[in-house]
Amino acid sequence: MAKQRILVAGHKGMVGSALVRQLQNNSDVELITRSRSELNLLDQAAVQQFFRQEHIDQVYLAAAKVGGIHANSTYPADFIYENLIIEANIIHAAHLVGVQKLLFLGSSCIYPKMAEQPMKEEALLTGALEPTNESYAIAKIAGIKLCEGYNRQYGRDYRSVMPTNLYGLNDNFHPENSHVIPAMMRRFHEAKCAGADEVLVWGSGKPMREFLHVDDMAAASVYVMGLNNDTYEANTQPMLSHINVGTGVDCTIRELAETMKRVIGFDGELAFDASKPDGTPRKLMDVSRLRALGWQASISLESGLQQTYSWFVANQGVLRG
Repeated sequence: MAKQRILVAGHKGMVGSALVRQLQNNSDVELITRSRSELNLLDQAAVQQFFRQEHIDQVYLAAAKVGGIHANSTYPADFIYENLIIEANIIHAAHLVGVQKLLFLGSSCIYPKMAEQPMKEEALLTGALEPTNESYAIAKIAGIKLCEGYNRQYGRDYRSVMPTNLYGLNDNFHPENSHVIPAMMRRFHEAKCAGADEVLVWGSGKPMREFLHVDDMAAASVYVMGLNNDTYEANTQPMLSHINVGTGVDCTIRELAETMKRVIGFDGELAFDASKPDGTPRKLMDVSRLRALGWQASISLESGLQQTYSWFVANQGVLRG
């Protein structure tokens, strides 16, 4: 039996590289990847030519322009344009050559800023988005609707998964542009190395956040992609087809900091700068749809942080930014 030729678009990113690790264990899979220099995903003609040549069987669409609050606020045109073009080029090119199965990876930022907690899939398009990342969120919502459009008009099997806050191997540890876990991990590590007395954490420590290890995200993605049509369609709707991926459990930023302190082995004190913004009080995904489909996360926060810290220490020479 011929191997399934599976394209992972965005294979060098945190999510894409986790998908590669997950899929390369399958002897029935032949992985197809291309770097940015080999294939410009913003070039429609190049993407279509690539699909005509490569005879792809399945696509995992993890390619995206990503960044923190500062980048999203500063470059909203870049974020909406590049993400719309990337997903439109790949999804349409896949359809043109008859690729039947595709998985689009989105983000929890698709939900309204004031969405009821925990956030259910049904909250999509029920309210205003968080202004700082509205451009990125609208592009991701468009990706979901692209998949649903090709399913409804052409009978494709294009699915979408929406992860909560992710962390893990190949995360961005930039001192200014990274998300909460890599930023905090770097700060604790540098404080430990410097013999500092305390680590200052932004905000009051009271906001609650949910965190999912990227290897769990990859495992969930492959699981959702592998569901038979009857099971998938019984748990989704043609115009509400996306699936939340998370742990269903959150913690306060203070609890995260205490766990991080333990993982890093920092002996000093924790201090909280309440003059810094807290952001949304709570952001938790409702993962009951995914659990009904038979999958749940298996990597605990402390275990995931330990694995991530080991990787960070081994790779920090190339991470200095």
